[in-house]
Amino acid sequence: MPSKVSCLYVLTVVCWASALWYLSISRPTSSYVSQLSVPARKTAKALKNNATTTFSNIRTRPLNPHAFDFIINEPKKCETNVPFLVILITTTHKEFDARQAIRETWGDESTFSDLRIITLFLLGRSTDAVLNQMVEQESEIFHDIVVEDFIDSYHNLTLKTLMGMRWVATFCNQAKYVMKTDSDIFVNMDNLVYKLLKPATKPRRRYFTGYVINGGPIRDMRSKWYMPRDLYPESKYPPFCSGTGYVFSADVAELIYKTSLHTRLLHLEDVYVGVCLRKLGIHPYQNSGFNHWKMAYSLCRYRRVITVHQISPEEMHRIWNDMTSKKHLKC
Repeated sequence: MPSKVSCLYVLTVVCWASALWYLSISRPTSSYVSQLSVPARKTAKALKNNATTTFSNIRTRPLNPHAFDFIINEPKKCETNVPFLVILITTTHKEFDARQAIRETWGDESTFSDLRIITLFLLGRSTDAVLNQMVEQESEIFHDIVVEDFIDSYHNLTLKTLMGMRWVATFCNQAKYVMKTDSDIFVNMDNLVYKLLKPATKPRRRYFTGYVINGGPIRDMRSKWYMPRDLYPESKYPPFCSGTGYVFSADVAELIYKTSLHTRLLHLEDVYVGVCLRKLGIHPYQNSGFNHWKMAYSLCRYRRVITVHQISPEEMHRIWNDMTSKKHLKC
């Protein structure tokens, strides 16, 4: 028979177990409640907030933030006198002779005494430190160079053009018109200014013109203009102006730049600008005066055009001198 001590021990254990069981189901501790209820409600709220933030970022986060700093800049070019025309010329570090030829011919900012013209050369950063230093020295002399800190290459030509758009939108948004062209282009400034832009008339808005191309992507990997299908799957490009030279009203610079922040980059600069224009609902106007090929020099022929492609610095001087010295001659 069990002893009184054993019975008392068993009874004590049973009583404590019963009491603990009762307390556990009828009076949960405050810490246990907080673990079940309060954090559960906070977590749901946090998830909701996080979801809102995430979807908001998807809508607003730029695809191409263009987060490049200006290494060389001319931010005060437009402060004293609002220009009628800003000319943006894409160039490379080694093309000093071409830049100098443009400065001394059609790109001379003092060509029109009654109109303010600004000429700017656009570059990225060279991988050659000596070339970067030479461009810095050139900039200190002429004050017509703008550089951002992306690598200067053919595939970054789109970034170079967007840099020009950004510069106009930021530092010269009161300008009337902008021209983008290349350093091997001859520009007939009289035709550009007086026949096309016509300073005496009211400035246009949402205006874009040049040599309009209607084409599609080239899928041949050996081509300079090869476009991978995964980068641009469509079979046709939107209408775009040849990058050798196009003109637009200055308000379009900001529109294109802001649109580019949310548009997947393409390495073909002129095609990419066309894609941005399509998003903006701006249709480029065809103008036969813009030539994107080389054309043998003839005084009368060059008097009829706005741009001619593949002109060397020596040819540029020769053509300019001949045209300016023979203005009195009729064709």
